[in-house]
Amino acid sequence: MNENQSNNGALVRVENVEKIFHRGSEDIHVLADLHLQVPAGEFLALMGPSGSGKSTLLNLIGGLDRPTRGLVTVAGERLDQLSDHRLAAWRARHVGFVFQLYNLMPVLTAERNVELPLLLTHLSKAERMKHVDAALAVVGLSHRAKHYPRTLSGGEQQRVGIARGIVTDPTLLLCDEPTGDLDRKAGNEILDLLQALNREHGKTIIMVTHDPHASARATRTVYLDKGQLSNEPVK
Repeated sequence: MNENQSNNGALVRVENVEKIFHRGSEDIHVLADLHLQVPAGEFLALMGPSGSGKSTLLNLIGGLDRPTRGLVTVAGERLDQLSDHRLAAWRARHVGFVFQLYNLMPVLTAERNVELPLLLTHLSKAERMKHVDAALAVVGLSHRAKHYPRTLSGGEQQRVGIARGIVTDPTLLLCDEPTGDLDRKAGNEILDLLQALNREHGKTIIMVTHDPHASARATRTVYLDKGQLSNEPVK
């Protein structure tokens, strides 16, 4: 079996997933009996109103959180069954994250920010820099490698964030509102880049977004509301 596929051909398989958060004596049901399959090579947009559980679902798929009930299988691995240590190792190998607010370290240059995920690997310094150079080239920022985040535009900072997300050549790229803090022009450039990563580099991408303009770039859009997924927009 290919490590990037589960036994039904889907890279991501979410089955009967329920997620409950506890706030004092109150139980907050965020996801309820949720099912989702994402084939390898898909660019999936996940839409829904604020508070609908989009980021929660993304965190479950990325191994940042665990379901209260149900199965989450990614790249043939049952995430809900892994120990914290094994889950961290799996996440470092298989998942790249892109955040709305970039989450760059201001005291590090672009190339050092991109290098951060590689510090968890056994690569030598020279090998890490080869990966960093390649990732910055993919996002078109080789000429800005030595620059600090404060000297970069918002769009450039997000490109650095994407380079950091792909530097380990992850199985899956998870993007949480990647254009939410950008103007339309910069946002379009980021969407162009994500499409290129999907079409030309074969990256499987799941993107949370509020923006129909952004979701139109995906190969499929699903909608989340009240803990349930639908193929139709939330009314």
